[in-house]
Amino acid sequence: MNWSAMTHELTLDEADLAEADLAEAELAEAELARPAQLLAEDAPVIDLPTAERAAAQFLAALGVRLDEEGLSETPARMARAYAELFGPKPLRLTTFPNTEGYDELVIARGIPFRTVCEHHLLPFSGVAQVGYLPSERILGLSKLARLVEYFAARPQTQERLTKQVADYLFECVHPLGAGVVLEAEHTCMTLRGVRAVGATTVTSTLLGSLREDPRSRAEFFALAGMAA
Repeated sequence: MNWSAMTHELTLDEADLAEADLAEAELAEAELARPAQLLAEDAPVIDLPTAERAAAQFLAALGVRLDEEGLSETPARMARAYAELFGPKPLRLTTFPNTEGYDELVIARGIPFRTVCEHHLLPFSGVAQVGYLPSERILGLSKLARLVEYFAARPQTQERLTKQVADYLFECVHPLGAGVVLEAEHTCMTLRGVRAVGATTVTSTLLGSLREDPRSRAEFFALAGMAA
């Protein structure tokens, strides 16, 4: 028996396996980096001086006397405030191998968020419940809140915000299922128009098994504190 040949063959097999593992890890990293790169390219360019001049013109057009002491710096404050609302922090999802084979829901509840209604540029705020059913990888828990924070940092509708968070989670982590529920109060509805003080709006997006399997769907809503 040619032991030398067998040893050589074994060494080649181990090298092939190591190379395959490295390729798989690089592919997983690339899949995570691609959506992150798309988000980076989508980041807004903020021009504070121009925003301040525009804010001054806007307020003056509405009859606000900016020459008064308490209002003279308002355009600058207004520009900085909206820049903060529209300036998302960089987002990078950190995932880990699901070595323990965890196969139950992971849900972060009561995540506070605030954003601005794209129709009136008035704030709306509330809480998010974000969860997923893991497959091969699990996500750092703080990243569930980061996802909500990131997509909230722009003029939004609640429906779109809900779907963006769920879609991105599903695309990046490749879970068996993902779900997002938002409950918010819109000042464009409570401070103006119908002035329905105390009214809240609830939206949800379910993907994968959380949408297709009635039992998983019911469990998600129960753990999220919502009626199925």
